[in-house]
Amino acid sequence: MPRASSLAASIKDAVGIDAEVVVGARGQFDVVADGDLVFSKQAEERFPEPDEIITALQARRDAPA
Repeated sequence: MPRASSLAASIKDAVGIDAEVVVGARGQFDVVADGDLVFSKQAEERFPEPDEIITALQARRDAPA
């Protein structure tokens, strides 16, 4: 869970969002924002880079409603 905790801290620092780390199935690593899947390790076959998650979350935050 160190990757998830590190990513959560990066999100807090960059975007000001308190990310919740939820333990799931073995090997699962999903990033979900407001119920929408932002990143899936299973689909991408890799772990996310913090910058790509932060960029995606900033874009969601800044998008017109």
